[in-house]
Amino acid sequence: MRDAREQLFEAAERVLLREGPSALTSRAVTSEAGCAKGVLHRHFADFDAFLADLVLDRIARIDRQADALRAAAGTGTVADNLTGALTTVFESIAVAIVGLITSRDDLRARLRQTRPTGVPVLAEATTMLAGYLAAERDLGRLAPDADLDTLAPTLIGAGHLLFADRTGTPPTADAVHRVVITVIAGAGAGAGVRAVPE
Repeated sequence: MRDAREQLFEAAERVLLREGPSALTSRAVTSEAGCAKGVLHRHFADFDAFLADLVLDRIARIDRQADALRAAAGTGTVADNLTGALTTVFESIAVAIVGLITSRDDLRARLRQTRPTGVPVLAEATTMLAGYLAAERDLGRLAPDADLDTLAPTLIGAGHLLFADRTGTPPTADAVHRVVITVIAGAGAGAGVRAVPE
């Protein structure tokens, strides 16, 4: 298989989104990918190793999103940028990956070897928002005393709750924006509406 790892990851995501963590087995993944079961075991020591690599690969996507979000500091509005970031994180596979992590003890134990604190994916998303908020604070678009250590996890927690029902209708952009405005309201005058002049 060409790009077998990515094909297997994408197949796992489809199964996870369609049927949930309990349906995610090596047979389900290889059937979804249209390949023999042995292909998965050629690339990964076991199924938990495959799942751990899937999570780490999706964390790497958040790291790339973090770079783009930090680069957006000083443009648009803080609230719009945060709304876009939360939507990108939670419209992706993130909610399903969190469900996978919390439902599999062996996977959690394996991930703890390199990520000893927090829930993987949510922890990285929180770090992403904290980095962005720090950049906006440095630019004067948030108050100098804005509590980023509280704002970032509050935004992630609220975003996760908005998107948590994978079988329901996802929240509208307006709903996400209202939550963001509410959370950052005390972080600085105009954080939700003020754009830096060109």
